[in-house]
Amino acid sequence: MNQKIKKIFTNWRIILLLVFIVISLVAIHPVVSEGVAIRSVLTNSSASIAGIPQPKPNVQPVSREIITSINNVPINSIEDYYDYVSALSPNRTIQIKTTSDSYKLTTREDIETIELNETEQKTITEIIQRNVTINGTSQLINETITKTITVPKTKEISKGTEDLGLRIYDAPKTNIRKGLDLQGGTRVVLQPEVKLSQFDIGTLIDNMKQRLNVFGLSDIVVRDAGDLSGNQFIVVEIAGATEEELRDLLAKQGKFEAKVGNATVFKGGQDIIFVARSAQEAGIDPVAGCSQSGSQWFCRFRFSITLTQEAAQRQADATRNLEVIFDPDTGRSDYLSQPIELFLDDVKVDELNIGADLRGEAVTQIAISGSGSGPNQQQAIFNSLESMKRLQTILITGSLPVKLNIVKIDAISPVLGEEFVKNAILMSLVAITSVAIVVGIRYRKYTIALPILVTMISEVVILLGVAAIIGWNIDLAAIAGIIVAIGTGVDHQIIITDETLRGVTRNIYNWKEKIKRAFSIIMLAYLTVVVAMIPLIFAGAGLLKGFAITTIIGVTVGVFITRPAYSNFIEIMLK
Repeated sequence: MNQKIKKIFTNWRIILLLVFIVISLVAIHPVVSEGVAIRSVLTNSSASIAGIPQPKPNVQPVSREIITSINNVPINSIEDYYDYVSALSPNRTIQIKTTSDSYKLTTREDIETIELNETEQKTITEIIQRNVTINGTSQLINETITKTITVPKTKEISKGTEDLGLRIYDAPKTNIRKGLDLQGGTRVVLQPEVKLSQFDIGTLIDNMKQRLNVFGLSDIVVRDAGDLSGNQFIVVEIAGATEEELRDLLAKQGKFEAKVGNATVFKGGQDIIFVARSAQEAGIDPVAGCSQSGSQWFCRFRFSITLTQEAAQRQADATRNLEVIFDPDTGRSDYLSQPIELFLDDVKVDELNIGADLRGEAVTQIAISGSGSGPNQQQAIFNSLESMKRLQTILITGSLPVKLNIVKIDAISPVLGEEFVKNAILMSLVAITSVAIVVGIRYRKYTIALPILVTMISEVVILLGVAAIIGWNIDLAAIAGIIVAIGTGVDHQIIITDETLRGVTRNIYNWKEKIKRAFSIIMLAYLTVVVAMIPLIFAGAGLLKGFAITTIIGVTVGVFITRPAYSNFIEIMLK
């Protein structure tokens, strides 16, 4: 017996299997952790202002920043977190401790503004740019003008404490990434209006990823897919995102245009070299700032962009023949007869007066401004900065190369995902136990039944390790693929065992001939499975891709790693 054990642990195929198992366990990295992990941080929320960073995309799950306590009260679960924050009152300072740092933030009041059927006068401040010569050098300066406009009257209603701005989930205990079916989130299937080349599909996906990252969303999967009819689809999966966020960011092209009259002078993305986004260069306008009119606050944001020389020339051509407006109040010629109008998805979002000195001038640096309103100054600042961020996102990424139509939206709650996980684990255990019982009854030898069970578990571990290494999301389709791989593996091990045990009755006494005969059957079955799975990769807009890929990886690992090791084990034990 000792001689057989020595042979087992010196056999190179069994050693190779053990090496793969160790590498897989390191990749899976099981840990015992408590608390809640930060999935994303809403921009300009209390958490964002306090300095809690946005999680980096594609970071390993066990490396996520985890909230351990709030005001020294331990946070061990999602329920603990929401039970505590739901009891917080506005304007209260709290301390959040995480595995990375400690943060102090102040809660804010959540106020809803209702528009009344009345109007009121409001004074707003606008900035115009003027080209002046100082010491022989031409420079752009900003001048402030005020206007009085009529706006609807509003009423404020307090809704309690505003959300802290943290999107959280239970702290990961492994590096295995869970798909939307298991963790909750939103999946959107989009179809381009026109058929795109593979290059254009790649450009579209890169553009969408950039847009989602700029907007502050994390845990993003954007991939192309198709069906057996040749239709093209884009599948976007975002954990924790709402349907409304995805509709705004993905279904719309995000077309940005600046016009003077009917002439388009520049567009987002293609005509813009640089967009200022740092805190020193972009934010609430230091000159106009915030003002109050009645019960409403209004804040203006401002940031600069740099145009290409061609776009600057188009602006010069569009303004060359405009009239100069004379302002009797100031006694000067302040601005041109037409403003520069900003359009987002063909809807006018703002307009900027053009300084008289800029008529016919090819200026490459332009200040972009806009406004946001709210029932209090803090809310007005928040809304203003949100508008600025969306506008900057479109200016940076440009419009999508084609309009996308929403084919399907699946919103899965985290609670439903937890039930899926429990059911999936239960069914996997039932499957493994059933196989073990059947094999035990079939062979009535622990030296055969136990190795089959160990090999089966080894295949699952290696498969999950591969998923952790390549960042593959395990969803219900992938779990079904794992179960299929387990069943296929058991079939192959039974073939190996039967061919080995029954070789004598078929006048086959050479062990190599027995194993060769078994593996000829196994390879044929393997190729059949792979060929059958390939069409499923493209079926159903790629939603069955997880099942097909997991099955292919599972049977490949079995055929080339676990089953050769099992055959050598059986040879040593039964020879």
